[in-house]
Amino acid sequence: MTILVTGAAGFIGFHLTCRLLELGKPVVGIDNFNNYYDPSLKRSRHEQIKSKSIKTGVDFQMFEESLENTDSIKKIFSDHQPLQVVNLAAQAGVRYSIENPSAYIQANIVGFGNILEGCRDNNVENLIYASSSSVYGGNTNLPFKESQGVDHPVSLYAASKKANELMAHTYSHLYGLSSIGLRFFTVYGPWGRPDMALFLFTEAMLKDNPIKVFNNGQMVRDFTFISDIVESMVRLLEKPATSDLNFNCAKPDPSTSWAPHRIFNIGNSMPTPLMIYIEAIEEAIGTKAKIEFLPMQKGDVQATAADTSALEKWTGFKPNTSIKDGVKKFVEWYKDFYGY
Repeated sequence: MTILVTGAAGFIGFHLTCRLLELGKPVVGIDNFNNYYDPSLKRSRHEQIKSKSIKTGVDFQMFEESLENTDSIKKIFSDHQPLQVVNLAAQAGVRYSIENPSAYIQANIVGFGNILEGCRDNNVENLIYASSSSVYGGNTNLPFKESQGVDHPVSLYAASKKANELMAHTYSHLYGLSSIGLRFFTVYGPWGRPDMALFLFTEAMLKDNPIKVFNNGQMVRDFTFISDIVESMVRLLEKPATSDLNFNCAKPDPSTSWAPHRIFNIGNSMPTPLMIYIEAIEEAIGTKAKIEFLPMQKGDVQATAADTSALEKWTGFKPNTSIKDGVKKFVEWYKDFYGY
């Protein structure tokens, strides 16, 4: 049973693909290896996946393609007939969406439309796709629950992710496509993204440079370790969305539906102040950070916290990696990968 993973050379896609190969599941990957961050890191991840495929003897094929290229995506679906799809490819980054909004419209909306069409035309049984905690926007009612409204995004990135949820629900309703949207909360770990705080802070501290800390350090995030994310996703592949027989159209819950569509928060449920996170990095590296405090950036939010009880009930799994252990594993990987 072939699984299509888009964004397979990305941070989450890489880890998920490696795990699927370990489980004996053939994977077809798509990634455009764009230069939003260093493409050489994506190439290195790809090499790791190929090595995993050889070691496990499980088939893996990668296509270097962008989701918005309709004809190419159609052909990949038609040629390989995946029964399950995990869509992780997207133009990432809240701050970059303010500078280059068209990239988000093309990759996150047009591209996702092509994925939905591929699922519809090829009888895909289960679609899991990346949404984001950023959809909660200006909401300050913590912890965030999937049943809350998400009508006030503060970046185009967030708006594009909400659009994905609406698009997927429509396909679930019209064509019976089982789909699950995952609102990721600040994922971190080895092989992580260079634009994320942990990567930036570790790089600066090892070079004895100051780190930039926004909102004067008054930030809280629901940091979630990558292996916990992957475990939840693997379990979701075994448990697709189903129709909610108790759905009340007079009082609609945004997280569920009469159609086979679900929305889940996927986080650690342990919101951590950014300064505590920095202390964990300092401990792992063995040095104190030089901090440059700065104001809040446009499109950012002060705090995120996930209520993940629905996902835990659905999968039977609760993330359990501590900040201290997770940060240590990242720093160890970083030092090894970059030769410190």
